[in-house]
Amino acid sequence: MTSARTRDRLVARLKERGITDPRVLERIRSVPRHLFVDEALASRAYEDTALPIGLGQTISQPYVVARMTEALVAEPLPEKVLEIGTGCGYQTAVLAGIVSQVYSIERLAPLLRRARPLMGSLDLYNVHLRHGDGFKGWNKHAPYGGILVTAAPEEVPPVLLEQLGEGGRLIVPVGPRGRQELMEITRTGDTFERRSLGLVSFVPLLGGTA
Repeated sequence: MTSARTRDRLVARLKERGITDPRVLERIRSVPRHLFVDEALASRAYEDTALPIGLGQTISQPYVVARMTEALVAEPLPEKVLEIGTGCGYQTAVLAGIVSQVYSIERLAPLLRRARPLMGSLDLYNVHLRHGDGFKGWNKHAPYGGILVTAAPEEVPPVLLEQLGEGGRLIVPVGPRGRQELMEITRTGDTFERRSLGLVSFVPLLGGTA
């Protein structure tokens, strides 16, 4: 269930659903998603569905990962990206094969402890992980050419807009459970242009650390 043929079928489904960026499709094909889920769920790793990873969190559906990544890495390609919500590290690994540097924050320490060795085992040495509050971003390395948020705040955190560089894009699901919209927000000076990428369903973005 983790064979090249199984991965190719997943990529074919993503193409059918409108994912066209060859860089994104190749990362979905090459990143071993089965390593990011519990062994009991490995046989389902290449289904186009979200799966539980413990602590009330999920690994996102491959289509959603591809959609968000495609929007984030559109031209001009950002060199430095901030990810809010490392989770199991799958989205992080997809990004790390396309952009030069990925800075990723996770509020749940057990998830971070699980993700960190996976980055090393996949030779992803351009990934920088931190235990922290996603609502505060990671100001030390700002501004970012792109910011991707993998959980849904009810409103866009102002700090993330501040840490977005000129011409940068913020990809974020926004809204309460059941009424979330995936937004692409592009910065031009002090103006932020918003574009809807469709309806989605994410776990809520929570503050603090645990």
